[in-house]
Amino acid sequence: MNEKEKMLSGDLYWAGDEELVKDRERCKAALKEENTRRLIPNAPESLYIQFPFYCDYGYNIDCGENVFINANCVFLDVAKITIGSHVLFGPAVQIYTASHPLDYMTRRKLEFAKPISIGDDSWIGGGAILMPGVSIGNRCVIGAGAIVTKDIPDDSLAVGNPAKVIKKLI
Repeated sequence: MNEKEKMLSGDLYWAGDEELVKDRERCKAALKEENTRRLIPNAPESLYIQFPFYCDYGYNIDCGENVFINANCVFLDVAKITIGSHVLFGPAVQIYTASHPLDYMTRRKLEFAKPISIGDDSWIGGGAILMPGVSIGNRCVIGAGAIVTKDIPDDSLAVGNPAKVIKKLI
């Protein structure tokens, strides 16, 4: 009796068996595919999300081809998040379209949001935070841990808190 047959019959079995490992990997891939399509309904087939991933709605995220979102990213998509093609997100990137009024009485009940866009061929480093309303141009690199509070023009390397352009890439 092989390990899968033992498992199915309720006998003791070895979970590290090659066939069972492949079965679990196939199942995880199918769940990931199904969850990605349900989470972001307009996503192209080439979108890759390394879970865990969190978003508010999913339907407010539009992305181009060949986008890679690493683990532990948070996309608060109260307003539209537009992502170009060939964009890479490091782990724990946070995109905040949502914000709150400065007036405390208004803040008790209401919030607002501003859209965020990221151009083609950009790389958002691990732990970076994109604040409401910012636009990142094409071919940009945002350094790990940067907090982007203002628009970043095409072909820029931006780092720091708040993020500042320190180099043109072309």
